[in-house]
Amino acid sequence: MFVLREPQQLQILYESLEESIPESLKVYGTLFHIRNKNPFNLEVLVDAWPEYQTVVIRPQKEEMKDDLDYYTNTYHIFTKAPDKLEEVLACPQVINWEQAFQIQGCQESLGEAIQKVAASKSVQVDYLRTVLFVFEKPTLEASSGDKMDLMKLLKIPKVLEDKRKETFQNIFLDVSHARLVNEHWELGKNEKSLKYVERCLQNFAGFGVLSSEGKPISWFLTEQSCEIRMGYTFPKYRGQGHMWQMGCHSIAYFFSKKIPFYIHAAEDKEKTQQTLLSFGFKNVLCGWHQWKCTPKKYC
Repeated sequence: MFVLREPQQLQILYESLEESIPESLKVYGTLFHIRNKNPFNLEVLVDAWPEYQTVVIRPQKEEMKDDLDYYTNTYHIFTKAPDKLEEVLACPQVINWEQAFQIQGCQESLGEAIQKVAASKSVQVDYLRTVLFVFEKPTLEASSGDKMDLMKLLKIPKVLEDKRKETFQNIFLDVSHARLVNEHWELGKNEKSLKYVERCLQNFAGFGVLSSEGKPISWFLTEQSCEIRMGYTFPKYRGQGHMWQMGCHSIAYFFSKKIPFYIHAAEDKEKTQQTLLSFGFKNVLCGWHQWKCTPKKYC
């Protein structure tokens, strides 16, 4: 595997991966931030250059100090050749199978190679599939007229607005909100996840809504692969359009900064899926996939 470091190489790869969206989204989104200051200190590996078949993005080795930190020890993978992936994954210079880690991607076909290599190395794999959504509205340039069109397109439905009994203010989250976010994140609620949430809020955009009392009542944030994650609304405030309000705020921001974005939802969260479809997202068939890998010595 080759490590790509030159800005020109990363730009060529970024443009190439765009042609394979949505299957390449995890790698494409991560590469966006690598090309813009690389705040998570990640590196890009390819099996060949420029005629690559497989891309693996991982933290640099000095980042992966904790053998039990799934949040930091995250690999994003895209391949055009699933039948050759097993050889790539088995290489200890590519993946450290001695520590706990996770692999994320938007290709179910990654799974066979992951499972085979994991079995050969006595590593337990917990697999999660969810529904992947990408935004379907046409891309708008950042002129003032187009911004007005975008806001009209994303206006909060009146049926939701009418349920509100107070005024709610949009905010950008900061690191002071990390503990609140972590406490309500289904995949978090521990000290390692708290450090991850703090790092996300230090480097990427997070969006929230304040009640009239100045307390956050709904929020979500973005992470190192440009995905919208960790969304939550307190039960008392659900069904009032707060996620919709933040969606308007965030999408205007993403368009203005030319940041790619997408989101996943659990297969049993039908209400969330319907909200995303109503908002203008599209369910894409490739899905969102996570393989959580744990060496037997840590099980």
